[in-house]
Amino acid sequence: MGDFLSDYYCADEHDYFAENYFDREAALREFESLPKGYISNKVIGGKVRHYLQWNDGGKIRSRYIKDSEYEDVKAQIARRKELAESLRKYAAVVQEPQPLEYGSAPGALTGMRLQNIAAGPMKLKTRDCFADIEKYIYGPVSPRIMVIYGLRRTGKTTLLLQAVGHMKTEDMAKAFYIKARKGQTMAGLYRDIDRLYGSGYRYGFIDEITFIDDFVDTAGVLADIYAAMGMKLVISGTDSLGLWLAGQNELYDRTYTIHTTRISYAEHAKLLNTEDVDDYIRFGGTLRAGEYDFDDPELRDESISFRDDESTRRYIDTAICMNIQHSLKCYESGTRFLHLQELYEAGELANAINRVIEDMNHRFVLSVLQNDFVSADFALARKNLLREKNPALRTDILEKVDLATITARLMEVIHVKNKHDTGVGLKPVHAAEIRDYLSALDLIDNVPVRYAYGAEADADEVIITQPGIRYCQAEALVWSLGKDTLFAALSETEKDYVIGRILEEVKGRMLEEIVLADVRRALTGRRYDVFRYRFHGGEIDMVIYDSLANTCRLYEIKHAVKPVIEQCRHLLNEQECARIELLFGKITDKAIIYRGEKCRNDQGIEYLNASNFLRDVAGAVG
Repeated sequence: MGDFLSDYYCADEHDYFAENYFDREAALREFESLPKGYISNKVIGGKVRHYLQWNDGGKIRSRYIKDSEYEDVKAQIARRKELAESLRKYAAVVQEPQPLEYGSAPGALTGMRLQNIAAGPMKLKTRDCFADIEKYIYGPVSPRIMVIYGLRRTGKTTLLLQAVGHMKTEDMAKAFYIKARKGQTMAGLYRDIDRLYGSGYRYGFIDEITFIDDFVDTAGVLADIYAAMGMKLVISGTDSLGLWLAGQNELYDRTYTIHTTRISYAEHAKLLNTEDVDDYIRFGGTLRAGEYDFDDPELRDESISFRDDESTRRYIDTAICMNIQHSLKCYESGTRFLHLQELYEAGELANAINRVIEDMNHRFVLSVLQNDFVSADFALARKNLLREKNPALRTDILEKVDLATITARLMEVIHVKNKHDTGVGLKPVHAAEIRDYLSALDLIDNVPVRYAYGAEADADEVIITQPGIRYCQAEALVWSLGKDTLFAALSETEKDYVIGRILEEVKGRMLEEIVLADVRRALTGRRYDVFRYRFHGGEIDMVIYDSLANTCRLYEIKHAVKPVIEQCRHLLNEQECARIELLFGKITDKAIIYRGEKCRNDQGIEYLNASNFLRDVAGAVG
């Protein structure tokens, strides 16, 4: 591959970017993904061995290169050097676009510059909501704007630029893109839009608009004036709560909205080319998972949001806590803080938000322990391990482990982690308001639970819609058990097995939540109701009730890859199934959703692959 920048140099180098395409962001990503350093060849025992060497903070590091890898690594190092030279030349000849008017106002990209920055995102798959943006752009003129909001790394900027890239040539010639910067004012933005409108531009894409402090209180002008004049405006911002607040007030009834925070399993699988439900459990929620070698220390950066508890907490701090604080501070001079004002003034609001999210996960882990880990499933695992035909796998480990003590100890550890020294203290009213804002951010959702013993017992369970947050925090809580001195006295085999069992139960419960949440979002309101059903001694993981036909379908959801008859025991409970039919009509289907292949057992229970099931549900709606 040649030097793709120098190959296109023209006589007037400063006009390069306007006349040719160079995707600087893609080049940077490729550059950073390649190994740095050089290859050192050493003769050891009469044989030439290759080592990759690089400078790490003044220290020379090295890694042995297998003969089978040598040519690939050599080519990658050469490519990195080529990219470095291209990026250096690019920086020397390309200038940043200047503001159209007034030094404090945002600059605008138009024409070839706009086409060039849209070229990179055009290579990516589009999100499911993309069609709604095109429908707005080419729909009838109305005094409404399109608002895209969501947490960091959920594809907002990519959506904007993809919308530009898909435009017809004649329409793109009338489009502009503005990336707002901190310190700017809405007055300056409006002056630029006035000038652009006067020059014939009719399509505006404004990114990171919430960086402008007075956006929330003055955003109505975008719809009342510019959209009403026939300009199509698509705006987005990282502080999604600010955009939500504007939609509830200043822009009320004058927006079409797209929420990007919630990424279903089917969409995650499509965008990141993965077939593994466990990938979604561990990293689901942003569009940066699945792109990295997680064992490479050079790639362990903040872009991997849910790699571990530390990166998860950093994401919560930057994407959620700061989002809420900034939006509330900018809205109506901070009066929207309500009861959270005292926490904000004491500098403890971010900590309080973190605690509310952690508390949801603490309760989640506790419910897994109480409802699953100490249930008949554990006794079943103990029995199966003793009956294992392969002597190498047969073990009586669960006979020796004091499960009650371990469970109680883990519960104690979880509660201890949730206690923080604070000056104000987190009150129920604080938690309630924070949960309202988390709901507005689309970060939490409710799954209804119906009970056999009366509607007065019915309730909702709160789930976190970004699975990566839930799993990494739950994993950290479980592993904190390993610090307990009594638990540490167990053998490594026992410790690994017990922790593995707990994490497997966590994944199992999370898979239930994922299926319930995705199916509910797809079907609720379309004559269907989707919920858990609990009775004395057990539960049906998911019931889909068809109110029009007065029929229902029952599902058990298991994080398993092999069919086992015990998985069907609740579906085969004749007494409980008869009670369900009295409440929700005739049962038309019974199935197990799991991670294995599709099949049917001798009792007539169908086994459905979870990945395929979730994609089929999304496809039926889409």
